[in-house]
Formats: sequence, C-alpha cells, structure tokens
Amino acid sequence: MKLLEGILVLDFSQFLSGPSASLRLADLGARVIKIEKPEIGDICRTLYVSDTEIAGDSTLFHAINRNKESFVADLKRESDIEKIHKLIRQADIVMHNFRPGVMQRLGFDYDSIKAIKEDIVYAEISGYGEEGPWSKLPGQDLLLQALSGLTYLNNTKEAPPTPMGVSVVDILAGTHLAQGILAALYRRENTGLGQKVEVNMLESALDYQFEVFTTFLNDGESLPERCENNHAHAYVAAPYGVYQTADAHLALAMGDIPFLGKLLGCKELEVYTDKSSWFPLRDEIKTVLAKHLTGKSTQYWLDLLEPADIWCAEVFDYGQLRKQEGYRQLNMEMDVKHSNGGTIKTTRCPIRVNGQLLTSNKAAPTLGQQQQEISKEFDL
Repeated sequence: MKLLEGILVLDFSQFLSGPSASLRLADLGARVIKIEKPEIGDICRTLYVSDTEIAGDSTLFHAINRNKESFVADLKRESDIEKIHKLIRQADIVMHNFRPGVMQRLGFDYDSIKAIKEDIVYAEISGYGEEGPWSKLPGQDLLLQALSGLTYLNNTKEAPPTPMGVSVVDILAGTHLAQGILAALYRRENTGLGQKVEVNMLESALDYQFEVFTTFLNDGESLPERCENNHAHAYVAAPYGVYQTADAHLALAMGDIPFLGKLLGCKELEVYTDKSSWFPLRDEIKTVLAKHLTGKSTQYWLDLLEPADIWCAEVFDYGQLRKQEGYRQLNMEMDVKHSNGGTIKTTRCPIRVNGQLLTSNKAAPTLGQQQQEISKEFDL
C-alpha cells in the first residue's frame, strides 16, 4: 500500500534525525533520493554503533536508509548545482538537517528553493532552532538529552544523570518532521501552496517530556525526586518499577499496594492503606516489595499477577523477546536485499494500512548507486 506514491523527496540530511523522517516517507511509498557528498557520502555510512559492517557501510546506515536511492553531488560545483536545480523542479519535498546558515550559504535555503519550485514543501531539522545562543551548537543526541533534562529523570536517586541508550531525540525529531511534512502536503493539495516545516531537536525532546514538564511548571517548579531503588518513573508512586526476582526481573506498573500485598502473600505491604502515602513512602514500600519478590521466580509471580489484572511484565533482552510467540506474530522483522546479493535483516515500518503491512525488500543504496539512472531520467 503506497499512500505517498508519486511523491518525490530530495533528502540532503545525514546521520539519524533527517534520514529517520525520510525513511518513514519511503515506507509510506514516497520516492526518496539521498543527495550525498562525493567520495564520503552520508557520514552515517561510517558511524558505527558496533563493529558490525554490511557491504562496506555501518549497520546504522543500513537500518535508517533502506528503500532509498543515492545521487552524488558537490553542492559547491556549478555543474552539480544545476543538476540539483533540475531535480528540485520535479520534487515535492526538499529536506535537510544541517546547522542554521549552512543551506543558505550553499544557496539551497527555503527562499532559494521556492524561487525554483514555488509549491515545494521544504523541511528542516536543527539542534536548537534558528536563533539564540545555542543555535550554532551541534545537534547531537546525547547533548540534547543532557540539556533537555531528560537524563535527570533516569536512574535512581544516588546515580548520576543517565541517558537513554538509544538515539531517542534524533528519532523523535524525525518523527515530528515527518508529521509536519505530511500536514504540509495535505495543505498543498487543498491550496496549491508550498510550506516551510521546521523542527528542532530541543523542542522535540521537551515535547517528549510534556507530561512531566507540565507537572514541574505547575507544581511550584519543584524538581522530582528520583527513587532510591527499583526506579522507573520519578513522578509515579510505588509500586511502579523494575524488580529482581529469583531468576530474572519483573516490571510492575501502577497498582493498589494492600491488594498487591494480599496477592503476593506479603503482609508487610498490607499496612499501607492510605493511598496518599504511596508516593512519599515509595522508597520504603519498594524496599519491602523488592525483598519479597526475590523469593520466587518471575513466572511464579506472573502466574499470580496476570489473572488478577495487575499490570506487569517480564523484562526481556532482544534475544528473549525474539523467542516469544507474541513477538513472532507481529512479523516485525523483514529481509532486505543488498546490491551485492547479500541479505540484511531489519525491522519493518510499524504502520499498517487496511490491515496490510508496509514492507520493502530494497536495502540502503551504495554511494551513488542510482547515479546513472537518475541522471538519465531527469536529463541531468
């Protein structure tokens, strides 16, 4: 199901945030042409999160650039600039994630592109916005997690601020950009007018925390206290957290403490009958609960908790997750074929349309892989 069939995207972006947005557009059926530097290409090709390499490029590059095409152009060379101008005249979307001012210096800012294609949807991601003292800082995920307060909420009370172990701000910003692009396309369809869509990573990180940040703003700007143990959420009362059992770990969400005590056979929990005490006394309650849960296996506790509709789950790593029937039935993995004949296993788009999975077996392109085809098709 190609909902965006016929939409052409020129993607100048690199690394993760911009390419994650164009990946979602490609999943939905758009044609995405990556505009890459000569010789080097997208720097993400050599950005390794492990020592695993596929067909000369990093697994990270393959994960986020599948189902795209690659065209090499030197944006400082006049002949290549004219080629890009020809592509722009046929494009629906132009996107990038360079620092503020870079595209303007190259002559590919919104006003310049709009002069070439009036109804263009121009989309950009920056780290901190176009103005202000932070505007020139690098928009790197860890730095954004640190500045936005996100790391402060993680881990236990005595632990240092702890980042999330994924490029969460990159992917959030990419998601927001894709949302803005789709809205701009809808607007263009109704009015014929192009739009400029802007997202910055700091605002995306703050929006991600809208629940807890709103609480902070309306609670006398009082910072939350992280739990001393079994941490999971700085703003939620006991029993919310992750607990060690005799053989693994168990996640518990919200629940009634005395009822939980009766269910688990832990009389020490039954005395906490005052709901208003479950937050201020959460460390005390969690200590009691944590000690009790180490006495039996995770499955033993699940057999008690799940029939009683207590929100709980076993804590899996990737290997354990893939063995579960609930995971297998999702068909979340797919194989894509690289141009060298190899096969890469990756995740599919999580969106379903009319019950149909959105999949593609087209892997990320090698640098300039579609150079000749694109040049011929667009008379470059």
